[in-house]
Amino acid sequence: MEKISIMIPCYNEEENIPAIGDAVEAEIKKSLPEYDYEICYVDNASQDKTRELIEQQCATNKKFKAIFNVTNFGQFNSPFHGICSLDGDCVIPICADFQDPVEMIPVFVREWEKGHRIVSGVKTSSRENGFIYFLRSIYYKLIKGMSSVKMIEHFTGFGLYDKSFVKLLRELDDPLPFIRGIVAEYGDGFNLKTVEYEQPTRRAGKTHNNFYTLYDAAMLSITSYTKVGLRLMTWLGFIIGFIDVIVALVYLILKITNWDEFNAGYAPMIIGMFLIGAVQLAFMGLMGEYILNINTRAINRPIVVEERRINFDECENNEKQKE
Repeated sequence: MEKISIMIPCYNEEENIPAIGDAVEAEIKKSLPEYDYEICYVDNASQDKTRELIEQQCATNKKFKAIFNVTNFGQFNSPFHGICSLDGDCVIPICADFQDPVEMIPVFVREWEKGHRIVSGVKTSSRENGFIYFLRSIYYKLIKGMSSVKMIEHFTGFGLYDKSFVKLLRELDDPLPFIRGIVAEYGDGFNLKTVEYEQPTRRAGKTHNNFYTLYDAAMLSITSYTKVGLRLMTWLGFIIGFIDVIVALVYLILKITNWDEFNAGYAPMIIGMFLIGAVQLAFMGLMGEYILNINTRAINRPIVVEERRINFDECENNEKQKE
């Protein structure tokens, strides 16, 4: 019997645990009774009762597993590590806040049965804040236009990954894994299939996404999958330099032809200095993001450090500890 692994990353989700696990299990039993399954929570060092509730659910149902991290490793590393830690014939990551519809699980599996080894859920609309969705749309279009890789718009990582693709993820050894970019880069080789869905509102609790997390995602995708930032610096430098030469020539001609009447003053010089300074600071920051990306990869720390696991086989736990 083939096994489906469901991976649920969570951080301070006491209001949605164990409801999400029960909903996923009920959906699998109803729509996919021919499959074995496991449901694994990956907790990113929650500060509320999330871990306590996970432990209670794991104690009463051995189909539920858990991986507890020693600290918060971010929105990308922890789910990536969770996907790589499971051994099902396919792995489906799903958010704990119900914004990834559990009803999509059988839809993904049916496409997988047709031979698609990656099935990506793509949001066609969302019931979240309209302005946020608009900003996301702009972000995806910008990244898609700048990247040499065919990025997937409104793909957050929600989907199905065949065990052959999970094997590739384990072999990448990337300390900055960006699952959306990896899927876009290698998806064609795994017969990628996109499936559309509408994103519902969060069931309970507060979202952990904010400007910083969105900015972090944008910078990771830009520095990992685009060259346009660095090249834009070069071209903008040439353009600003050319404009400065033209302005200087114009002012020189005006001064020569109207020596006594023409008085440029300090305003153009001050405005120009602030403009050039602002451009330099902006691109120094962007260059710093590239350097930070390189530095993180050079240090090559572990993607995640686990505190403990629940309901994994004893031999598997021992092997993990040796690693």
